[in-house]
Amino acid sequence: MWNNHKITLASASPRRRELLEGLDIPFTVEPGKDEKEVYTADTPWQEVPEFLARHKSESFHRALESEEILITADTLVFLPEGDGSMRILGKPADRDEAVAMLGELCGKTHYVLTGVCLRSIDKTVSFTDTTEVDVDALSESEIEYYVDRYRPYDKAGAYGVQEWFGLASIGTIRGSFYNVMGLPVSKLYEALKTFA
Repeated sequence: MWNNHKITLASASPRRRELLEGLDIPFTVEPGKDEKEVYTADTPWQEVPEFLARHKSESFHRALESEEILITADTLVFLPEGDGSMRILGKPADRDEAVAMLGELCGKTHYVLTGVCLRSIDKTVSFTDTTEVDVDALSESEIEYYVDRYRPYDKAGAYGVQEWFGLASIGTIRGSFYNVMGLPVSKLYEALKTFA
C-alpha cells in the first residue's frame, strides 16, 4: 500500500514495469484485455494517446477495489508530414514495416506522446507528456541489423530509445527520456501524490 492505496499497473510492458519500480512505490501488474487501439478520425493527434489510455482504463476487465488506483498508459510516435499534418506510427506489424518506419524516422525530428490515466472507483485523472526526438541518419543495413537483432515489434515507432537504435542514432531529446521509453515517471509521481 502507498498512501493507503493499492496501485495496479495495467500494462504488459516490461519497460513500464521497470520504470514504475524505480519510484519505489509498491504496485502489482495486471495487464488488461488486449484491445484494438481505436479512435475516431477527427480526434486531434495530440489527444490520441490520452484517449487510448482512458479507453484502456474504462475497459479494464474487472471492477476496481476500494482504495485501488489503476494506471494505464499508451505511447505513440508522431512524424510530421510535409503538409503540416502528423502521421501516427504505432507498433510495426512485421519486419518490413519496422524497417520502413525506422527509415522514415532517420534524419528527422519526431514526437513521442504518452497518455496516462489514473482511475479509482470515484475519480479519474489523465494527462499527456510530449518529447521531441532528433534522429540521425542510419544506413539501411544498420536499420536491418537493429530490427533483426532486437525485433522491436512491441514498440511504437519500431524502436526502444534504450536499445542499440537509440544509442546509435538519437542525438537530441527535448523533454522526458523516460517518456520515450513509455512512461513519464516524474509526471506520474506528481499525479499519484495528489490523486487521493
